Amino acid sequence: MNWFQKLPSSIRSASGLEWSLWRKLPWIAAAGTVIPLACLGVLHAMSDDQASAAQLRWLQMADYMVGAIVLLHWALVVTVGVGCVIVMVMKGPGYVADGYRVSHSDLPRERQETHEEAANYQSEFLDPVPQNRTSK
Repeated sequence: MNWFQKLPSSIRSASGLEWSLWRKLPWIAAAGTVIPLACLGVLHAMSDDQASAAQLRWLQMADYMVGAIVLLHWALVVTVGVGCVIVMVMKGPGYVADGYRVSHSDLPRERQETHEEAANYQSEFLDPVPQNRTSK
């Protein structure tokens, strides 16, 4: 059986925000990394060589905060990227493997389905105009 055979009645939805966002993600990731690190570099450049312990502690706290901001930004970019991929896959065409019947726990089968029954059921999804259904 060909697992990647498209269902004839399935359509591909129009692309939307996910593709434009997907193309901008590398730039968003770079900007969210470079801007905080540049600010931190300026902060270090402006600090005194003879700074007090309180000023050094504050500078070290700024280092930790910028690191946390960059890591949070990366996590958000990865999350948005995964969301874009999920939307792209869900908007794509349906495949034959998507059309299998699901056995419900409230109506269990009394016997196992035979190979012929499964083949007949699969041919319903591959046939563009099924004979046993009426069109509306």
